Amino acid sequence: MSAVSKDNKIVNEKIVENATCTFCGCCCDDITLTVDMDKKVVTKAKDACVLGKSWFLNHVIEDKPIARIAGKEVPLDDAIDEAAKILIEAKFPILYGMSDTICEAQRQCVPIMDDCLGTIDTTTSVCHGPSGMAFQGVGEPSMTLGEVKNRADFVMYWGGNPAEAHPRHFARYAVTPEGMFTPNGKDDRTVVICDVRHTKTAGVADIFLQVKPGKDFELLWMLRAACKGVEIPENSKEICGVDKETLEDLFEKMKNCNYGVIFFGMGLTMSRGRHFNSGALMALATDLNEFTHFVAKPARGHGNVTGADNVVSWQTGYPFGVNFSRGHPRFNPGEFTTVDTLTRGEADAALIIASDPVANFPKPAIDHITSDKCKLISIDTKNTPTSEAAHVSIQTSTYGINTGGTVYRMDDVPISLRPAFDSPFPSDLEVLTKLREKVNKLAKKLNRPYATKKYI
Repeated sequence: MSAVSKDNKIVNEKIVENATCTFCGCCCDDITLTVDMDKKVVTKAKDACVLGKSWFLNHVIEDKPIARIAGKEVPLDDAIDEAAKILIEAKFPILYGMSDTICEAQRQCVPIMDDCLGTIDTTTSVCHGPSGMAFQGVGEPSMTLGEVKNRADFVMYWGGNPAEAHPRHFARYAVTPEGMFTPNGKDDRTVVICDVRHTKTAGVADIFLQVKPGKDFELLWMLRAACKGVEIPENSKEICGVDKETLEDLFEKMKNCNYGVIFFGMGLTMSRGRHFNSGALMALATDLNEFTHFVAKPARGHGNVTGADNVVSWQTGYPFGVNFSRGHPRFNPGEFTTVDTLTRGEADAALIIASDPVANFPKPAIDHITSDKCKLISIDTKNTPTSEAAHVSIQTSTYGINTGGTVYRMDDVPISLRPAFDSPFPSDLEVLTKLREKVNKLAKKLNRPYATKKYI
């Protein structure tokens, strides 16, 4: 459609309804985009939060090469050939990232590493990796965000700050929306925040629990014990920072609600205790099902990190940190996770997809991945410290804005993307499909016994 601008010029506009924002794990799919098709920019993002508006409105098509080898522009196919050669000849290749790309592209990554006898890892290993480990130990009392909106009358956030990290989580799903069995919105809900400090999220709380740093496990175990009839100790404030009376009142509210949910963040998973903390929280939710209906879910960050875990899980049986060097998938966080393999100087080739470890990994890991001992390959939508340091760098289009596909919301619900406008750069799916085919051909030439394996 066309529209008239303020200076009476005709603008070639396009309206994209029900677009999906892939900035965070909420994956809000009710955004209305206004696109200037001549300038190839999004001019309005109706209903998006401040993070979503930044995601859409700051997106521009950069004038840069599609592919580079050692800093020099090359044809895309040459870059893919070079990347395939590096990966197949490496003794310990790793693949990391994938949290900001579509599931269809993520599907290509597992067979690439299988043919290379390498290791595949998602950004989960540096955020909710402990939760993934806990899922396998104690299970996951799960739900969808639609259930939370319509049923939850007790909502708890533990170790997270959604007011700043997931701004629409309150309004769309958990705190203020009017649901089928919560017609009065927040008035029908008890909202509890548990954190080591008073954040912006605490402003919506009916109850705020300020736990001592590193004492989440002890607090969770007190609540678990209460489920079994054990009295909360008198010195609970000394132990975990919350007094006995507050914990007794909290426990009564938890067991007497109709539908309870706990969302937990990296304040729980990346503090002392790690997967024991996540396991204790999910076990608590399971214990509370003796009294009422209770569920728990990690609040995921990147737009499709949940999809990455799902795709790797249904192809290998494990969500991240999976090694194929013995011809079958092996899962061992700490041994096969990316920060660890780089810090120990083990990886001699690294394929980084839609991630920027050079900007945020520990210094020993950065020193190794940028050294001559490790050939770095970057596939990303923007110039980053990682892409600038890479031997092979490929620029791709942005999912959700330039390309369609499937992403998983933080509650494991798949959502289809509606792109706004085309990009001159290839999609992640196109690049990774070509790379998979090239790697597979090289693996067959080397008579790799697993190169004929079929993947769905």
